[in-house]
Amino acid sequence: MSPPQASELIRNTLLLAMVISAPMLMIGLLVGIVISLLQALTQIQEQTLTFIPKIVSMVLAAIALMPWMSHRLMQYTFDMFTSGHVR
Repeated sequence: MSPPQASELIRNTLLLAMVISAPMLMIGLLVGIVISLLQALTQIQEQTLTFIPKIVSMVLAAIALMPWMSHRLMQYTFDMFTSGHVR
């Protein structure tokens, strides 16, 4: 494997990792913003209040998105092993 091929493989792998993790991170961000707004409106300044809703929402998102994520990973692996290059 030449250095340009290796760098292309690394680039594609990192891009896939970002695409797969983005939906869960965005859901965690949105839940965090909503909880922060509720805390500001109610003047409840409990630091641990944000953790449970974030964790629950991200676990539910991971369960809901698992078929999509596994399909993307299997397609990437299949393309990498069969064609020698990745889309």
